Amino acid sequence: MESVTNPLLPEPWYPRRLAAKFQARAAKPRFVTRATMSKDLLVVGPGRLGRLIAKHWGEENRGSARIVGQTRSSKEHDALRALGIEPVVRDAATAERFPFVVFCAPPDTDYALEVRRAAERWNGEGSLLFTSSSAVYDCFDNGLCVESTPTVAKGRSPRTDTILAAEEEILKVGGNVVRLAGLYSADRGAHAYWRTFPVIKERPDCYINLIHYEDAATLCVAILRRTDFRGRVFMGCDGTPMSRQEIMDVVSKNQECKTTFTGSDGPLGKKMDGSKTREELHWQPRYKSFEEFMKLHSAVTV
Repeated sequence: MESVTNPLLPEPWYPRRLAAKFQARAAKPRFVTRATMSKDLLVVGPGRLGRLIAKHWGEENRGSARIVGQTRSSKEHDALRALGIEPVVRDAATAERFPFVVFCAPPDTDYALEVRRAAERWNGEGSLLFTSSSAVYDCFDNGLCVESTPTVAKGRSPRTDTILAAEEEILKVGGNVVRLAGLYSADRGAHAYWRTFPVIKERPDCYINLIHYEDAATLCVAILRRTDFRGRVFMGCDGTPMSRQEIMDVVSKNQECKTTFTGSDGPLGKKMDGSKTREELHWQPRYKSFEEFMKLHSAVTV
């Protein structure tokens, strides 16, 4: 039988074919199991959503996760430290890489470049996630919109061009994207802006899709948790589309304000259905609709 010589071991050694097999195994990168993988998380853009993601991630991985928040300035660093988030300024960030990275910063001068730099902070082990916008879906007739609905063609809108270019930076390296509907809380969101005006010259029948900040955060954590997903696009919404007027009618029932929409022109909206996302992730929103949230919120604050 033909043998090969290994200077570190006595001859005769194993057959050449067996030697090649062991060498090939040694050349492959080691697979990091969930049990041994670090749970450290980098949050790029720790604003309201980013802080909630950090909170839920920390609670889920209590004592085993270091959470770093990358910001554009040091203005909010004391507030981040108080939340247990280790702050770092973007331009002063080191080359340290993390197994889990979530990008939720708003668009900047060169958004795609900023997202690409964030993707470079991912070590490829856990999960990389970009929080995108449902605005990229090409649906403006109040029609059904699902995860696979086509996106707005390049060149039609500078806003969607910017977002889709950022998504591509994430998807091409195996990261995932979640396209979120309109984020809201008691004091933030479209309703908080609209209630400051008694009359708005926009279409009352345009459908709007929403998701509460807390639900968006738990959805992001559910995606980060799935380290087997690569290059996937998910949808984040509460599953109960409402027209502009319906939203403000709900607000008027719970607060002392009245807003009326009087417009008749302009595009309509979309009716998002994220059933596929919810089924795959075994995730459900806490607030099934904006109306449900307002009823619960009013009961607590009364």
